[in-house]
Amino acid sequence: MNSLGFVEVSGVVAAVDALDIMCKSADVTLVTWERKLGGRLVTLVVTGSVSAVTAAVENACAQCIKKPCASAVIANPHAETVKLVELSAKRLEKKAQAKEKAKPVKKTVKQTAKKTENAKVSDENAKKEN
Repeated sequence: MNSLGFVEVSGVVAAVDALDIMCKSADVTLVTWERKLGGRLVTLVVTGSVSAVTAAVENACAQCIKKPCASAVIANPHAETVKLVELSAKRLEKKAQAKEKAKPVKKTVKQTAKKTENAKVSDENAKKEN
């Protein structure tokens, strides 16, 4: 991680717009994002080379549909700063995994038909054995 870029903007739509601008304007990668105040403030954290992150943050501030509340570029972040950002990223990943596990499994028509067919075959086999 060469540098970190932060952009805090009001609203999720503006945050997605800012992220799109950053990713299209320079070679940066989203590390994590934080929503505060019920999504009214969204902080995006990107990483990449110092020049790429600087260009991305500047472009997002200049072109975003809403003016960002705050922005910053940290070149060569301290290890404790990196830990804080990684903690946020892990928390986001855990939430996504928990949602994935909680999803109800939907059975397709093919799966239901296959189970019915297998049950019929096993019933027929049982009758033949008796």
